[in-house]
Amino acid sequence: MYFFNQNTFNVGWLYLALGIIFEVLGTVCMKLAEGFTKVVPSVLVFIFYGLALGALVMVLKKNGEISSIYAIWASAGTALIALIGIIWFKETVSPVKIISLLLIILGIIGLEFFD
Repeated sequence: MYFFNQNTFNVGWLYLALGIIFEVLGTVCMKLAEGFTKVVPSVLVFIFYGLALGALVMVLKKNGEISSIYAIWASAGTALIALIGIIWFKETVSPVKIISLLLIILGIIGLEFFD
C-alpha cells in the first residue's frame, strides 16, 4: 500500500516528516521540562505537540488512511526517541533494545511497502 504517489514528490510526506520531528522535539522537551518545573521546555512541549498534531491533521487531509499514517508517525517517533535516549540522555543499551528498535523500523517498512 503506497498512500502517497511515488512518481512525484507529495507534500503529504513532508507533513508526515514534520509531524514526526515535532513530536520527537515535544517529547525531548518533556524530559527537559523536569515535571513542568522549567518554563521554556514546558512551553515548548505544548508548541511542538500542537505542531505535530497539526501536521498529522494535514497528512490525514491529503490521505484518509489513518491506520498506516498514524502507525508510521507513532513508530518512527518511538524509534527516534529511543535512539535519542541512548545517545543524548545516556540510557542503557542492550541487545533486546537494539532488536526491538530494528523490529519497529521493519514494521514501518512493512506497513508502507508490503500491504
